[in-house]
Amino acid sequence: MLTSERKKKLMAIVRVSSGNFLEMYDFMVFGYYSVAIGKAFFPNGDPFVSLMFSLMTFGAGFLMRPFGAIVLGAYTDRHGRRAGLLLSLGLMSIGILSIACVPSYRTIGVAAPLLVLAGRLLQGFSAGMELGGVSVYLSEIATKGHKGFFVSWQSASQQVAVMFAALVGMLLSAQLSPTAMASWGWRVPLWIGCLIVPLLFLLRGSLEETDEFVARKQTLTTGQILRVLAGNAKLVGIGTMLLTMTTVSFYMITAYTPTFGSSVLHLSSKDSFIVTFCVGASNLFWLPIMGSLSDRIGRFPLLIGCTVVMMLTAYPAMFWLVAGPTSGKLLAVELWLSFLYASYNGALIVFMTEFIPLEVRTVGFSLAYSLATAIFGGFTPAISTYLIHWSGNRAIPGLWLTFSAAVGLSAALIARGQKSLGNQFIEVSTVGA
Repeated sequence: MLTSERKKKLMAIVRVSSGNFLEMYDFMVFGYYSVAIGKAFFPNGDPFVSLMFSLMTFGAGFLMRPFGAIVLGAYTDRHGRRAGLLLSLGLMSIGILSIACVPSYRTIGVAAPLLVLAGRLLQGFSAGMELGGVSVYLSEIATKGHKGFFVSWQSASQQVAVMFAALVGMLLSAQLSPTAMASWGWRVPLWIGCLIVPLLFLLRGSLEETDEFVARKQTLTTGQILRVLAGNAKLVGIGTMLLTMTTVSFYMITAYTPTFGSSVLHLSSKDSFIVTFCVGASNLFWLPIMGSLSDRIGRFPLLIGCTVVMMLTAYPAMFWLVAGPTSGKLLAVELWLSFLYASYNGALIVFMTEFIPLEVRTVGFSLAYSLATAIFGGFTPAISTYLIHWSGNRAIPGLWLTFSAAVGLSAALIARGQKSLGNQFIEVSTVGA
């Protein structure tokens, strides 16, 4: 039986991860229905151009993440983890509501894509702190020796969103005709997201502040926080490089899979959604296991090992897939990439919370993650689509994965050579106003 303390910890994980679910659900829905969204808001005689506008709008939300990381991250480090997480949930809710309700280009003209873009930018701004805030909260409530397991549930909650969005997609594909889906069916998942917002506020509203935050000895001003970040650009840069592979691989195997499966491999939408659902389930299975493994063997064996294996296998796996595409081969490749992503991410996210000290932990983590997502991960669907169109090589997304793994490996080797990243950061964080 669960003790009262374990039940309390379990409920805290559920409450803090609930908003993270909404953030990822919304991003996945936009990625899944990028073709339909492109036709509704960016109509063009060339389907490629319409899709690229849609995918670039998807990626534009990630450009706002670094700004959200700094502004909302600094707010969270000053006013508390609970206050920051409630604020980010509120902004996310406004963003998803705006996109769900905006009329199409045919109805209101150029205002439609502008409003959708504004909604995406607001979502990106709020998401800039969300992942870092959730990860930091989980690391600060973790029991001794189990930090990797606790923090892994930040990413695990995202996989529940991936699976839920894919399940909704499968049901809609089975019930609605392609014409109905292109006309209005793609909005249904967004409306569902709006309906669950009150429940998420109820769950997150009952969060307690972490003991570690309450017990801290100093509170930095916003100006001090910005000076700390500027003085530690090297550490943020290392974190950004480390996070490159996890962001690229995640958006490759989740948000891009339905588009890749249907538009590039010419598989049915149903098959693509089934594969995406299985990827989410695979991620959900491996993340806690690998987070726990990193508690036992350390973070670096997984960080270095997974990047090396990704570099060696990503392109050959994609080449094998496109040589004779089937839903079974797509599933096999995606599950392999899922294992590598989850193994790497299970060690990485907790590592990120360990080398950034308490005073600037949220803003430092969030900024590194946001930069990695804005520069690399968030534009993965658009980059992959463009590279295929430019080269004619349908396997070329595998080279994009290989590049991201090389960046991650370089950063892991650099980080391993830094004996006391956290101490370096703490020394600067004590500067006066």
